[in-house]
Amino acid sequence: MKRIIVTSDDFGAALEVNEAVERAHRDGVLSCASLMVTGAAAEDAVARAKRLPGLGVGLHLVLVEGTPALPPEQLPDLVDASGRFRTDMARAGATMFFKPAARAQLAAEITAQFAAFARTGLPLDHVNAHKHFHLHPTIAGLVIAIGRRFGMRAMRAPVEPIAPLRAVEPIRLGAEARIAGIWAKLLRRRLRRAGLVVPDQVFGLAWSGAVTAGRLAGLIPHLPDGLTEIYAHPATDDGYPGHYPGYRYADELAALIDPRVVAGVAAAGGPVRFADLRE
Repeated sequence: MKRIIVTSDDFGAALEVNEAVERAHRDGVLSCASLMVTGAAAEDAVARAKRLPGLGVGLHLVLVEGTPALPPEQLPDLVDASGRFRTDMARAGATMFFKPAARAQLAAEITAQFAAFARTGLPLDHVNAHKHFHLHPTIAGLVIAIGRRFGMRAMRAPVEPIAPLRAVEPIRLGAEARIAGIWAKLLRRRLRRAGLVVPDQVFGLAWSGAVTAGRLAGLIPHLPDGLTEIYAHPATDDGYPGHYPGYRYADELAALIDPRVVAGVAAAGGPVRFADLRE
């Protein structure tokens, strides 16, 4: 049996993202969105979500390349001179692993972001992290422990099998992607032991920023059995404030409303939310 969840990350990052999320949910296959509670357009995202009761909204924890929920002076090991989260993920990750003070700051910030989501009044559909930083074992452990207190019941482990991708087009994985794949499988096992709903496979990594209509329509017939999460980064404008250069945001929005994609997902039973699986 196949079940498909289609998620937009970065909900709340900008109005252009929020507009795309609303359109992709109303007119396409988008079933979930992951909210950046400190995003520049988070308030607008929450207002839209409350008008879209069928949209499963989760927490997109931001612990790198973004704005913290706590005052920067409370997070000296996690932020740079500008007061934003550090961008050197490898060194930041080492600091979190080896330095007790950094772990305490990390726990406080994760708690603050969960609390900010709770204040929206939206049901917590799922949790994941910006740049998949929850692959870090220290972050994963804290998210599991803290998330329980806020009703977390589903989380992404980005395990992306390559065979379905190769059925669409030739693709090769570099060493970094292979290593990340190992950590993702370890995370999936850890989350399942914690009793959380976890997708069997996730797609959107290899094609990050370029989940186009042709690729997505080609992928859907080759999805393995089990629970699949497909994630994308739709927006109405490729150049919105805070965008990543080279990302094809508008093309990803077009993919989520493409008739071939809509028909393919419908044939597989239609898109679902994490909450639907819990129920």
